[in-house]
Amino acid sequence: MILIVGGSGHLGRATVRRLLAQGKEVRIMTRNPAAVADLTRQGAQVVEGDLRNSAQIQGACRGVEQVLAAAHALNGKGDNNPVSVDDLGNRHLIAAARDAGMKQFIFISIQGAGPQHPLEFFRIKFAIEEYLRASGLSYTILRPSAYMDLWGELIGEPILKQGKVTIFGRGENPINFISVDDVTEMICLALADPHTLNRSIDLGGPENLTMNQVARIFETLRGQEAEKRHVPLAAMRVMSVIMRPLNPALARLIRNGVFMDRADLCFDPAETNREFPLPLTRFEDWSRAHYEKRLVR
Repeated sequence: MILIVGGSGHLGRATVRRLLAQGKEVRIMTRNPAAVADLTRQGAQVVEGDLRNSAQIQGACRGVEQVLAAAHALNGKGDNNPVSVDDLGNRHLIAAARDAGMKQFIFISIQGAGPQHPLEFFRIKFAIEEYLRASGLSYTILRPSAYMDLWGELIGEPILKQGKVTIFGRGENPINFISVDDVTEMICLALADPHTLNRSIDLGGPENLTMNQVARIFETLRGQEAEKRHVPLAAMRVMSVIMRPLNPALARLIRNGVFMDRADLCFDPAETNREFPLPLTRFEDWSRAHYEKRLVR
């Protein structure tokens, strides 16, 4: 039995579907079972559970051999936030997995996580990496770059639907993007390949693209130039401070936007691919596969 924590998200859903297609027994722990009703119909076992509730976590872990921790609360509100979920929640999950005698704990971290990172979310991810390494569990830590599925929604869909988009910052900073399906391929490999045990593996896609280049991919797909509005970095920095007490989730996302427009987020996947030669999806190919049939010419 494989437990997926975060089964209602992009990555969790894709992983559940892939594992079910392979004939694996899959259990999903989710706060909202109704959100994964389609996966239940496909054969997944679903239990209601919250990373902020240690008793529910322990129940979800019973009879499980491997777990994928893919939930996060970067954009969560109130007490559903990175400290309560990504930090404390994952600590509870690791403890429950150890008590249940699990054979493998797969943790979805983030590329660039470190103790001195300017963003709290990345520091928390690194702290959980360290906690997992010290837990005594056999583990696999996967550190993907930015998901093109998310940025396809945020940048691409407004262009395709409305012919306009808001880009935070200059949009000229190269960023590595990876597709959720490619990360799912690596998860399935890690669940089956003992060579991935007790390791941290950086994952990335085949290209480093700016947000403006991403926008151009969708403009080409639409066949028409879009109206692009850029939010200046200075305004974003002010907004992140003003919004912190009013809307902490939005403030976190704005700070993340500032970081993505300034930091070195390039990645060369060659080293990882030499050891794990999985196919990698280009952003343009991903956009056509996901959106071309939906377009009304």
